[in-house]
Amino acid sequence: MISLMNKSSVTMGAEKKVYTLEEVSKHSDHKDCWLVIDGKVYDVTKFLEDHPGGKDATDDFDNVGHSTSARAMMDEYYVGDFDKAFIPTKTAKYTPPKQPHYNPDKTSDFIIRLLQFLGPLLILGLAFVVRAYTKSPTT
Repeated sequence: MISLMNKSSVTMGAEKKVYTLEEVSKHSDHKDCWLVIDGKVYDVTKFLEDHPGGKDATDDFDNVGHSTSARAMMDEYYVGDFDKAFIPTKTAKYTPPKQPHYNPDKTSDFIIRLLQFLGPLLILGLAFVVRAYTKSPTT
């Protein structure tokens, strides 16, 4: 994401302050409300009706679709940077490894297909044999 900060507004003789999650969380009431957006801390007290405060709101900020003018206004409300150790990393979606086809009885496919073909023929042959022996002789 493009940095929206004007470097001269940040480095005018003072070092950037780095805040932890604990410090940002202390600023979550109607008189003093801070948000973390893209690793930077902003004072959004003026916009409190629309912003919860005291948390990382990067996804919420991006999902709402703020205008370019809203993004440009961010410079005015910049307080400092957020401690990078607390910024969650985006993880890739887990895909399980491919597993080979499981054949519990380890019988080869050839034998199975052979039995599927010969089994019905053997049953049919047995039926003819039984019929021949159980048939009463005709006189």
